[in-house]
Amino acid sequence: MKENFWKKLPRPFFVLAPMANVTDAAFRRVIAKYGKPDVTWTEFVAADGLVKATPEGKAKLMKDLVFHESERPIVAQLFTGNPEHMEIAARLCKNLGFDGIDINMGCPDKIVEKQKSGACLIKHPSLAKEIIKAAKRGAGDLPVSVKTRVGYNKVEIEEWLPSLLEEDIAALTVHARTRKEMSKVPARWEFVKRAVEIRNEMKKDTLIIGNGDVKSVEEGRRRIEETGCDGIMIGRGIFGNPFTFSKEGKAKDLKEQLTALLEHIEHFDEVLGETKNFAFMKKHFKSYVQNFENASDLREKLMSAEGKREAVKILREFLNKK
Repeated sequence: MKENFWKKLPRPFFVLAPMANVTDAAFRRVIAKYGKPDVTWTEFVAADGLVKATPEGKAKLMKDLVFHESERPIVAQLFTGNPEHMEIAARLCKNLGFDGIDINMGCPDKIVEKQKSGACLIKHPSLAKEIIKAAKRGAGDLPVSVKTRVGYNKVEIEEWLPSLLEEDIAALTVHARTRKEMSKVPARWEFVKRAVEIRNEMKKDTLIIGNGDVKSVEEGRRRIEETGCDGIMIGRGIFGNPFTFSKEGKAKDLKEQLTALLEHIEHFDEVLGETKNFAFMKKHFKSYVQNFENASDLREKLMSAEGKREAVKILREFLNKK
C-alpha cells in the first residue's frame, strides 16, 4: 500500500501549479533540478480523451503524463464531467506510478466548461461529489485532492467548499477568485482564511492550499501567516525562473539562468519534440531572457529560431562571449 505523501510534508509547504503548455514534462525537470517544490503537479489532462481518443490522440495526451523520478511527489491533474471516465483515468494514473490524483474544478476555459468540468462543476456540486468518489475508486490507495475557485459568478465559499470537504479529500487548493473574475482582479486572500476556518469548523483533516498572485516563497510565507493555510501554490511566479522554490529564489548569475534555459530546450526536444511544436518554447524565451544587457537582441534571435539546434547555437554563442 502506497503511503499518503501529504501526511509527511513539512509545514508550511510550497507546491507547483499545473499550467497548460507551461509546466510540461520538460520544464518540470528543470524546476526539479534548480528549485524543487514540495509537491509537483502535471498539466491538466482530459480524462475524456484518455478514455475516448483515437490511439494517436491518446498517445499525445500520454505525453502530458510523462514524469521524471526527480519530480516526486508528483500529482496527476485530471478534468472531466464524467465520473466513469474519471475512475478509468485515475486508475491509469495510479498504474503509471503517480503519487496522487488532483481534480481540476476551477479552469474557466469555455471548451473545458462545455464538458461540465473545470469551473463549471461549481454550479453542479452533486456531480462534483460523484467525480471525487469516482477518482477515489480509480486511485485506490492514492490520495485525491481538488483545485477550485471561491465561486462561479459570485463568492459561494460557504456552500461550495463544505460540499467538497464532506468527501474527505486529502488537500484542497483554493484559488482566491471566482470564475467570473478569471485573473482580472487581485486574489482575495481573506477567502483562503475563511476556507481554513470552514475546514476547522467541520473538523476535517483536509490540507488547505492557497493560490493566487503569489510570485515567491517569501511572499507565500506572508500569506500563510495571514490565513493559516497549510501550503501555497505558485503559478505565474515560475515563468522564466525555475529557481523560484530554491533557497535564493533566483539564479545566482546570468550564466546559471541561461544554462537552465539551455537544459530546458534540450529536455523539450528529448521528451516532447515528437508531439509538440518547438514554438511552445517561445513563451519561455520571453520569460527567461529579460532585464540584462543585450537581452532584447538575444530574445529576438531566439524567437526567430526554427528549432532546437538553432536556438542552442544562439545561446551558446551568447554565453561564450560572457
